[in-house]
Amino acid sequence: MTQFTKTEISDSYWRITFANGDINLMDVDSIEELADLVTEIEQAPDLKVVVFDSANPDFFIAHWDIRSDNDRVLAMPPGRTGLHPFLDNLVRLSRVPAVTISAIRGRTRGAGSEFALATDIRFAGDKAILGQFEVGIGAVPGGGAMARLAYLVGRARAIEIVLGGDDYSAQDAERIGYVNRTVPDAELDAFVDAFARRVAGFEKYAVAGAKQFIDDATLPDDAGFGKGLEAFFQTAFRPESAARVAALFERGFQQRDGVERDLGQRVAEYRAVAEQR
Repeated sequence: MTQFTKTEISDSYWRITFANGDINLMDVDSIEELADLVTEIEQAPDLKVVVFDSANPDFFIAHWDIRSDNDRVLAMPPGRTGLHPFLDNLVRLSRVPAVTISAIRGRTRGAGSEFALATDIRFAGDKAILGQFEVGIGAVPGGGAMARLAYLVGRARAIEIVLGGDDYSAQDAERIGYVNRTVPDAELDAFVDAFARRVAGFEKYAVAGAKQFIDDATLPDDAGFGKGLEAFFQTAFRPESAARVAALFERGFQQRDGVERDLGQRVAEYRAVAEQR
């Protein structure tokens, strides 16, 4: 693996660190690596807790790489659930018998937000920023954001997050249930580690069994995810969408500086940019 680095703290507790380029974009290689990683998590007999974090303090997972090889993505065979591998990874990750935790430091939007939503718990540093900006570039989110957010924050809040396409501070995300808890950034690692070690010290049967009952009561139906990804493929690469994306690239999209810093605000500026041309 080159993007996900696994550190086995113990047989019952793993930390997995994501690193990919300047801003931690998710791409087609991420899908393939994550599939293998999820299988490892599923098959680890003593594993109780997995913490996902980032090697980049400014970006947890920025979002999907718009310049990723789209033909390769579309040609990928279905995963074990029968869904496209991107969705298959997230659905399987949400159902592994271990507790999964996203330790969010920095920005995570789009597919990065959808990854975090597929984990069981989201702890955020107080400088973190989350959002689903896809509608702002003319696309429907494809990784299950609508369903997972609706279960977490309610229908009205989910509509506000997805259709507004704006950024949410860690504090606002905690207030509405987008993340579990916000802690001072300097304390995030210690806080997450203490919680993970606490759970790792309990019996595997109790941890996995309790999680299974909560999953059965709260996880969205898998069948709806495929329709969302199909809608993303249909909307993300239309000519109108391409014009919006091009305007963002002119202003530093997918680069460390520029619009990535406040992407939720900047996606709403396209109309003004178009009128200036």
